[in-house]
Amino acid sequence: MPFQSINPATGELLESFADTPVDQVERAVALADAAARDWRGRSEDERARLLTAAARILRARKTEYATVMALEMGKPVVQGEGEAEKCAWACEYYAEHGPAMLAPEPRATEAMRTYVRFDPLGVVLAIMPWNFPFWQVFRFAAPALMAGNVVVLKHAPNVPRCALAIVELLTEAGFPAGVFQSLFVEPDAVPRLLADTRVCAVTLTGSPRAGAGVAEHAGRNVKKSVLELGGSDPFIVLVDADVAAAAETAAEARLVNSGQSCIAAKRFIVVERVFDAFLERFSAAMRRPRMGDPLDRATEIGPQARLDLRRTLHTQVEESVRRGARVVLGGRAADGPGAFYPPTILSAVSAGMPAFDEETFGPVAALVRARDDADAVRLANGSSYGLGASIWSRDRERAERMAREIEAGVVFVNGMVKSDPRVPFGGVKRSGYGRELSEHGLREFVNVKTVWIA
Repeated sequence: MPFQSINPATGELLESFADTPVDQVERAVALADAAARDWRGRSEDERARLLTAAARILRARKTEYATVMALEMGKPVVQGEGEAEKCAWACEYYAEHGPAMLAPEPRATEAMRTYVRFDPLGVVLAIMPWNFPFWQVFRFAAPALMAGNVVVLKHAPNVPRCALAIVELLTEAGFPAGVFQSLFVEPDAVPRLLADTRVCAVTLTGSPRAGAGVAEHAGRNVKKSVLELGGSDPFIVLVDADVAAAAETAAEARLVNSGQSCIAAKRFIVVERVFDAFLERFSAAMRRPRMGDPLDRATEIGPQARLDLRRTLHTQVEESVRRGARVVLGGRAADGPGAFYPPTILSAVSAGMPAFDEETFGPVAALVRARDDADAVRLANGSSYGLGASIWSRDRERAERMAREIEAGVVFVNGMVKSDPRVPFGGVKRSGYGRELSEHGLREFVNVKTVWIA
């Protein structure tokens, strides 16, 4: 089945790419294996220099890359430029800080000398999603490449041109042949790749179902795996919150990337006493952004990435309403061509509804009433996901106490959850395991090696 680039704003087929033939997959793995032996021997200064060169290209061509994102998966072009800038930041961050993260760490023992080394694993398979088609790749690749690993990328089938653009820019930056390659292969090729002894590890960002399948095959072959599997992030508004600021940020957090973000706020858990005030301000903020052509620089909300994804989202809305949720805003697919879905608010949401239990991957906000702080924590943790959470309170100590109780890998107080190269990113429960970014992400794909000298 060919990989297809389809404009989700119009439904127009832009380009098709044939699957990578089996013999070419074999050659790519062999090339990666040979490149890994060379790349691990390159100095950290050289790796840093090439990452810095990649950052320069990302910034210089950010509008070009943003246009590709807009055409393939509907991201508004201004947001796409921001994504390219963030990728450049990650490259620069690891170029600057990576050598220190990889420096051997001395340990005091009875030996003459003991230290811990951080050596690369080798070839890492990266299975990446379409929603942040550049950032998701660089979020993993920048630290992995800095650590001395090489990458074989299996990108989402609806963003093939993004995948090729990343390969082209890293090649232009000077990365040696085989250090970063992209394959157009179907999911059934993943077990074969993980069974290959030359592939040392795998990282996946995707659905829990996809993650479980990859983890099964990785475990069967005793390969390291890191999984980021989405979320149903709670956005908790306490009675002493700045309701106006919370409502404005809530709308931004729900509508980022047209609602198609694993760390977008999805369940808005609001303490009863401020619920009505929050809903009024939140509704106004959700009505304000402009939805339209993602190539128009005034557009803030683009289409959903595919029509089937929009159908799934609308089915979740309809089923939640059937079970008792109330539509406050939106709730129906936009007329006309493209996969557009309007900002939607559902009130009276509770456990047992798709809007509460499932990940709604689009601009749909589920509002949930909480009696008090303890009830807010109960509701926040009453999810199979555990990626991120946001807590709003003027009392910092109160919010920090609550943060300790929240079952999530990332908790922001009075701010929107976001990934940042300086701090670890990842989840618990069905949101996956392992960490990306910071020194913790860099060290996921290294051999933490003890050296003991008597």
